[in-house]
Amino acid sequence: MRKLLIVLCLMVSQLSLSGAAAAKSADEQLLEKLKKARPDFQFGEVSRTPVKGIFKSNIVNGPTIYITADGNYFFAGDFFEVGSKGLVNLGEQEMEQERVVALSKMSLDDMVVFAPEKTKAYVYVFTDVDCYYCQKLHQEMPALHELGVEVRYLAYPRAGIGSPSYRKIASAWCADSPTESLTALKNGENIPDNVCEPNPVAEHFRVGGQLGVAGTPALVTADGKLLPGYMPADKLAEALGL
Repeated sequence: MRKLLIVLCLMVSQLSLSGAAAAKSADEQLLEKLKKARPDFQFGEVSRTPVKGIFKSNIVNGPTIYITADGNYFFAGDFFEVGSKGLVNLGEQEMEQERVVALSKMSLDDMVVFAPEKTKAYVYVFTDVDCYYCQKLHQEMPALHELGVEVRYLAYPRAGIGSPSYRKIASAWCADSPTESLTALKNGENIPDNVCEPNPVAEHFRVGGQLGVAGTPALVTADGKLLPGYMPADKLAEALGL
């Protein structure tokens, strides 16, 4: 990804905003320029940052990028404000809000939910069935339920849509009992190949990429914080304020 970003930066710097595009907004012009530079990348919408002359976008399933107003330069990674209370990660702060909004718009019916008898907190988990630490996290389910944690699974087949991993996880979502089928897959068992249409896996994968998910398991709290990687039940409950 680092090499791709370097190439993208060089190519963007060689393109200029044309006079014909003058009627378009700055956001639209910058997005158009990025797409021309790397048509093989999927870019999210371009938006303004609190800093004059700096815009931001994201590469789907990649990093957030910050772009100069002329579109000739960009950098990828964190974007900090130096304030009286120390450093504030503006990019992550804004992304947290975006995660809350995006996940609130997604139907619980399209997720595979493992709920305790009494829910005290919940966490969204972007998961893959062929991921060791996803399997390890799933083994924590009894302990999580004892602590009152509800797990809301979203599908994120790391190998991509159409891959064998996609077919497995989509078959679990399409099964008569998604919770049982997903558990079977995470235990290394086979389930019938049954990819129904429509299914929400591709949408989960797309949204995950836009929200900064780059690997699995990726845990997102109710307030939008991203907790990448496996966490034992007690540590996860603590992170959720329990």
